[in-house]
Order: sequence, then C-alpha cells, then structure tokens
Amino acid sequence: MRVCVLGAGVVGLTSAYQLARDGHDVTILEGRDGAALEASFANGGQLSYSYVAPLADPSVLPHLPAWLLQGDSALRFVPRLDPRQWRWCLSFLLACRGGRARQTAVEMLRLGALSREALHELVQRESIDFNYVRNGKLVVYRDANAFDAARRKMDFLQAAGSEQRALDAAACVALEPALEHARPLLAGGIHTPSEEAGDCHRFSVALAGVLNTRYGVAIHYETPVHSFVTERGAALAVRTPRGEIRADAFVVALGNGSAPLLHALGMRLPMYPLTGYSLTIPVAPGHAPRVSVTDLHRKVVYAPLGERLRIAGMVEIAGMDVTRRDRRLDLLKRQAQEIFPAAGNYAAAQTWCGHRPATPDSKPLIGPTPYRNLWLNTGHGALGFTLACGSARLIADAIAGRAPPLEPGAYAWPR
Repeated sequence: MRVCVLGAGVVGLTSAYQLARDGHDVTILEGRDGAALEASFANGGQLSYSYVAPLADPSVLPHLPAWLLQGDSALRFVPRLDPRQWRWCLSFLLACRGGRARQTAVEMLRLGALSREALHELVQRESIDFNYVRNGKLVVYRDANAFDAARRKMDFLQAAGSEQRALDAAACVALEPALEHARPLLAGGIHTPSEEAGDCHRFSVALAGVLNTRYGVAIHYETPVHSFVTERGAALAVRTPRGEIRADAFVVALGNGSAPLLHALGMRLPMYPLTGYSLTIPVAPGHAPRVSVTDLHRKVVYAPLGERLRIAGMVEIAGMDVTRRDRRLDLLKRQAQEIFPAAGNYAAAQTWCGHRPATPDSKPLIGPTPYRNLWLNTGHGALGFTLACGSARLIADAIAGRAPPLEPGAYAWPR
C-alpha cells in the first residue's frame, strides 16, 4: 500500500520506519529543508519512560496564581485573545481531576514502556549514532515535603514496572559528583537507573538516512502540504507546491501544523503550542553531569550528549509568541549555573526556542479520523522523543489491522 506520512519530525520518521518495515511504499512530505527542525530539534534529550505523568494534575492547581503573576515562573500562562487558547485551558483544568489524571498517568506509562521496547529494537537493528546512553535519571528535590511526596509516589511507579530508589542529598552527590556545589540546596532525589538520553535531532537525521537508503522511503523536503483532496469519506491526495500527491493512506504527524491543516476538513484537534527553551553547551570534563538530572524545583532538565550538555526547561502557554525569548533563555542560563556552575562553557551556548504540540491531557492523538484512510499521530507535547517509537508502532498496527499491544481508545481522537 502507498502511505504518505506528513511531517519529518521524530514522530513522522518513526511512523515511516514502522510502516516501511511492514512492507508499505512510504513517502514523507516535509515543509522545512531538513528533518527534525521544529519541536524535535533541540528538545530536552531525556528518554524518560517512567516520567510521563501528565502536566494536567490536581497538584498544579495551587500554582495557577504564580503562573499568572510571576515573570520568572517555570510554568507561565500569557493570556491571548485566542479562542483556541481558552478552549485548551478549560480542557486542561477539566483534565486535572484526580481520577482522570491517575488514569492518564497509567496510560502514558504503558505507552512509554512500549516506546522503550520499540526504540531498543530499532537501535539494535539499525545501529544509528545519536549520542545514545542508558545512563539513568536523577530527579532532585529542594523541598523536603516535595521529596516526601515523591517517595510516596514511588510505589505507584514501581507497580507500573519502574525500578527506583530514594537518595538523601549525600547519596545524590555520590551518584552524581557534579552536584557537589548544589548539595546545600538538596533535600534528596529519586534515581531511576533504566532511563536514557540521546540527541533527538541526530537520531532523526540518521533515521531519515536509513529510511532512504535501506527501505527506499522517498523524503520530499521543502514540500509543505496546503490541503487535502477528499471524496466520499476518503482522502485522495494532498495539494503541495509539487502538485497533488496521491496515496492509499495518509498519516498526519505535523505537530503544530496538524490542527490548521485538518480544521479545513471539519476536524478540531484539541492541541495548542507550549513554548519551551534549551541551551546546549560544550562540557567541562569532570564537572558536567554524567547521569540525566532533573531539577524539579526549577523544572529544568540536564542531559549529557557526548561532549555537550543539553539544558532545557520552561513551559509557556502563550501561543507562538517569542517576544520574551532572550529573557527566558537568560533565566534558564542563570538557573543552570546555580546548580552546575562549572558544567561547561555557558558563553558558547547554542540556544533554542521551540513550540511543543500539546493536548490538554498530555496524551498524543493516535489513530483513525472520520476519513477512512486518514490517520493521526500528533500532539505529543514535550514527550515526542520519548513516545515516538511506541506511537509509531500503534499507528502501524492500526493501519495494518493488527491487534494493538495497548488499548487504542486511550489515545484516539476524539476521546
């Protein structure tokens, strides 16, 4: 079958990989001039399969005033005259209900476990280089009450298959000596040895090469999709600057571009861009972290990528606005230097600001649409790299008519 995948980010490329492995004739269309140049470009780099809890959780509700009033808050809401923003926020608040949030967390953990299995299989089969390490993750806490709450949650995560242990401040420094400077700030940490890290952009570029040379997948860059040609409940083709491109099935993996494209077909996807920031610095050997670290107080993640350190954080519900870009990046740099002052050359940092395509409940949209040959694999928010391979397996199973390894309705649109 001819399958056309829209989008060459990490979700689109992994979808194409699974479909090509199934024997389909796959074409990828991408509006940018290369692979993974949007939300996949310089994300946090952590593959955190055990830390996929939704942003929508009852615990965020007391923090809402700070989001509105504090300019240096890690989580910021900037009101816009945009009905999409307000619809998304209302749905987000509804998703914060305790029972729903707990069920979502279970469903995200299951998709995370499937993704880890699928990524391991891909890495073993294709031997691609993307600074991949199975180095574990240490989440550090500055507040004793927050640390105690995290220890209580360990039972839930361990029941879901995660191996974790709680460490006091001294044990955190013993595990990760680069935290020595921050020892007075720490109440403790949770260590998950099974977590991983890698460069999402390098992974995507390498996978694009494998798809083209080994599986015969045609990738057309600088080919934005303007609209669909439909007839009798099916998608016949997409309109592009290259003309109409026909296929037997289409997979929409365009991230933030998915919603406007499908709106013309009468589909309102519950997605909104959440802005995030990152720095990538050359490391100073012996002073940069070797394990992935998350400073939960600041909501900042640190992922070692070979001779570089990726530092990423912040969530802004502000649409596509980037007017505060420089100020937010400066704040991120100060926060990183607070905990890892000698980690590397901050003056040489490569900076990035990206927009993560998020749903209110944090679960991606994977599965069919009202058009019988049009499929969704989009809306992964900040977890695109972590969940891409599992999501790709789900969409490939759905298109093939195979029994899925997870309950597909949990990730379907609408739900």
